[in-house]
Amino acid sequence: MSNKPPPPRPAPRLYLATPVVDDPASLLAELPGLLAAADVAAVLLRLKETDQRTMITRIKALAPPVQKAGAALLVEDHAELVARGGADGAHLPGIAALKEALPSLKPDRIAGVGGLTTRHHSMDAGEMGADYVLFGEPDAKGQRPSAQAIAERLDWWAELFEPPCVGFATSLEEAHDFAASGADFVLVGDFIWADSRGPKAALIEADAAIKKAHATASQEHG
Repeated sequence: MSNKPPPPRPAPRLYLATPVVDDPASLLAELPGLLAAADVAAVLLRLKETDQRTMITRIKALAPPVQKAGAALLVEDHAELVARGGADGAHLPGIAALKEALPSLKPDRIAGVGGLTTRHHSMDAGEMGADYVLFGEPDAKGQRPSAQAIAERLDWWAELFEPPCVGFATSLEEAHDFAASGADFVLVGDFIWADSRGPKAALIEADAAIKKAHATASQEHG
């Protein structure tokens, strides 16, 4: 047995959730500048529920600028629209949705999953082949675990399992704490879009916060 330390974890990256998109025009105007300003690995497209053709048209409009910036475009929930819209994958709201969507997404597209209320569910998702697990998103009633509980879950997962884990941050402080806890990606959304300075300033700040948290945690472990 060698006592070689494990290789350092790469710095976490941002995963940007869009507002719920009805008309994509304003988002299309804003996205390229946002993606150029910070290290965003992926964009989660939250679509307003409407007819399939309209939703596919919206994915088709938003996929190219995201992909051109080197990020992946994931569609929230609608796995059946991913290929037709040219997106890179889907984010699924739980084990049942993941199971149903896997055949249509694999092996070419990303299948991420949230809605994992227990450790057991998280492990099931990993075994089923989820490309990442998300911890900390609000449930249907808007309830979510405490930031400390989310950080503990991320820490547990990062220590033991291969697939990347994502922390759902609702503030700059949470983004920092989840990065320090071992999140591979930090999902940011509403608090970025609601920032009075504009989303670009908020995104740059969140990017700096997660990189700083990772650097500090790496020094402490090293």
